[in-house]
Amino acid sequence: MRARLRRAPEPLAVRAPPALLDVAREGAAPLAPGGAERARAERLDIAVVVPSFRRGSGGHSTIANLVRGLEARGHAVTLWLEDDDGTFAAHDEARIAALWEEFFGPSRAPLRAGFAAWAPCDVAIATGWQTVHRVLRLPGARARAYLVQDHEPEFYGTSAEATWARETYGLGLHAVCASPWLADLVRERYGASASSFDLGVEHAIYHADGDERREPRVLVYARAVTARRAVPLAALAMEELRRRRPDVEIALFGEARPLAVRFAHQHLGVLAPAELARAYRRAAVGVALSTTNPSLVTTEMLACGLPVVELASAAMVATFGARGPLELAPFDPLAIADAVEALLDEGAEQRAARVEAALALTHERTWERAAAQLEDGLRAALAR
Repeated sequence: MRARLRRAPEPLAVRAPPALLDVAREGAAPLAPGGAERARAERLDIAVVVPSFRRGSGGHSTIANLVRGLEARGHAVTLWLEDDDGTFAAHDEARIAALWEEFFGPSRAPLRAGFAAWAPCDVAIATGWQTVHRVLRLPGARARAYLVQDHEPEFYGTSAEATWARETYGLGLHAVCASPWLADLVRERYGASASSFDLGVEHAIYHADGDERREPRVLVYARAVTARRAVPLAALAMEELRRRRPDVEIALFGEARPLAVRFAHQHLGVLAPAELARAYRRAAVGVALSTTNPSLVTTEMLACGLPVVELASAAMVATFGARGPLELAPFDPLAIADAVEALLDEGAEQRAARVEAALALTHERTWERAAAQLEDGLRAALAR
């Protein structure tokens, strides 16, 4: 019998920031002169370096919304892809740009795959720890800034990635952070200069509508590939809720694949923004757990008039207040189930007051405002 031919296994990729060795050997490229003068210019040339992306990424969605906001304020923006994990190795630039627009919406900013066409700019912005070393090596920038959306070392266990992510906060870039809590952390723990902005809401999509019928449904953000969303904790809480309230429907969203959990539920998958907003308006309670910085999901749920259970973390209290529109619960599945039940049983008057507070808070959270706050941070980077 002929011996079976075995295919050699695919090599296991070992990834590191592509420009890290260049920075270790040669240091950062010198900054171009004139930053302080350009800090007062009406129109800035801004280069935004983004890491590899995929559909449903909240961090990349935030970047895209901020880019559109900066363009609306008259600035010239370009996007540059640092394909740190090789996701787009087999794609040409036109295809990558088309995917970016499909996933995160259009903007005037061209997206470049790689840096062969790099040109000088006023500010080069790193948008994830994987992009910081590249930004340090790009020549001709008058200033560098670091869009920090979360405390990224916490995305990893003890590892090279966690160490490199921590080190990026001490590499001299002015950090513009996605909450005052995060800016305080970067300043106090790493000694970096930092300012902050508030995550915005696309109010044309995420808004309350009194005509939509609320159903006895609990809607759970269950993006399991994102460990900081504490999906195992949410699953235990929903298992307990199902035991207590078998008549309440539980729906999971945010993950393309169905989740193997021990309770009956509806799998909604990754929804388009308009579908997601409709789901928020029809549900009775939302659950979105954030163990680090707040998620976009939390604010968008509130903007749709959906009461939300979140974790009673320092970040949540600092961002929304201890007695704000969120129902904050300890890191405990029974406590989270209790919080969901409390919202399900809330009286009409109390619920109306909660929704009113949520709408008041989110009304001022626009991407126009977030872009203005980011612009202030970029001008601070230039002034330094």
